[in-house]
Amino acid sequence: MSSSAGANGAPVKSTGLHVGEPAPGVKKVDPIIVADGIKRQFGGLTAVDVEHLEIPRGAITALIGPNGAGKTTLFNLLTGFDKPNEGTWTFDGQSISGVPAFRVARKGQVRTFQLTKALGLLTVLDNMKLGAKGQSGESLARALFPWFWRKEEEAIEERALDLLARFKLDGKKDDYAASLSGGQRKLLEMARALMSEPTLVMLDEPMAGVNPALTQSLLDHILNLKKEGMTVLFVEHDMHMVRHIADWVVVMAEGRVVAEGDPHEVMANPAVIDAYLGSHHDQDLGEPDTDVVTAIKELAHDDADESKH
Repeated sequence: MSSSAGANGAPVKSTGLHVGEPAPGVKKVDPIIVADGIKRQFGGLTAVDVEHLEIPRGAITALIGPNGAGKTTLFNLLTGFDKPNEGTWTFDGQSISGVPAFRVARKGQVRTFQLTKALGLLTVLDNMKLGAKGQSGESLARALFPWFWRKEEEAIEERALDLLARFKLDGKKDDYAASLSGGQRKLLEMARALMSEPTLVMLDEPMAGVNPALTQSLLDHILNLKKEGMTVLFVEHDMHMVRHIADWVVVMAEGRVVAEGDPHEVMANPAVIDAYLGSHHDQDLGEPDTDVVTAIKELAHDDADESKH
């Protein structure tokens, strides 16, 4: 445990990933993303209204919340797929406010989607090759002279095959991506994201639509990203998965961050349960996800039991 001086000169405790008591907008020891005053409105609806948010480097952070909480919209803003009405944010110390998605990806921040974006009429191997950045052959002038980029192309293919083997998709390398199952497409999208050797990987509901037989495989791959030095930020509704792999949890409701903290503590936070149940909110959050609410209650109960022993 370390300490630093606060605004009033008093020492501020640093515990693990954060500095001070865990609360919405809490400062992190080493943030990779710092966002301030991000607001996104659609007509009269405010989808995202985040005052301050920091994502810790080298950790797995889960972004959770009821349907319509603004999680995917925030993802779209941070990755350049959408523009906010106001607000600024940095990635790895550099401002990327308003930077288009392809430039954000080149800086080392890549994402996957809830609905996979594999190019169905290309083979699995060709999909992988598309993920590599800075390819000389993409230049019109150099494309006319294959000897300039042939060795680079061979190195890209070798890396693609290595990743496909790691994700157990090497046997599908010559198949069209459209022939893959939903879970296999999730694996392909994650593997393709790694082709760019990213610093931060953002996963939008990686378990959605995945056959239970592939769930553990996906979990292991996400954990491996952290072991290899990458930061992971993911949106997920499976609370058991969140508690199993997340180091930090950010909870959104009605576009705002309502809680942050260790997964075990967050699951027992009344504000989190209230956000899912919607019992104390003036605005209707829609029908709560029964499975999520039940899971949160079960996990909170499990944590309470564990603390007694």
